[in-house]
Amino acid sequence: MECAWSAVRTNGRLKARYHRLVLRFGGYRNPAAKKRAIVAIAHTLIVIIWHVLAVGRTYTDLGPDFYATRADPAKEAQRLIARLEALGHKVTLAPAA
Repeated sequence: MECAWSAVRTNGRLKARYHRLVLRFGGYRNPAAKKRAIVAIAHTLIVIIWHVLAVGRTYTDLGPDFYATRADPAKEAQRLIARLEALGHKVTLAPAA
C-alpha cells in the first residue's frame, strides 16, 4: 500500500487513475473511496510489475494526460449533444472564433 500512495503522488497515469477512481467511488470527502482507490492502484502496480517480470520489457508511463487524450473529440461531442437533447435542449454547433 505504501508503494501505491507513493505512486499517486507523482505525475503520471497512476495519479490520473487514482483521481478518476476516487471520484467514481464516492469523492474526496469519503475516506472509504480513497482507500478503495488505493487498493485498485496497488493492484495496477502488481499487474505492471508482473508484466515487466514476465515479458521482460521496461515500463514506460503513459503520462498524466492519458485518460484525457484517449477520448475521441468527435465522439465526445456527439455524446454531449445527445445528452443535452435528451434533457430537452436544441443544440446547434458553430465553429469557435
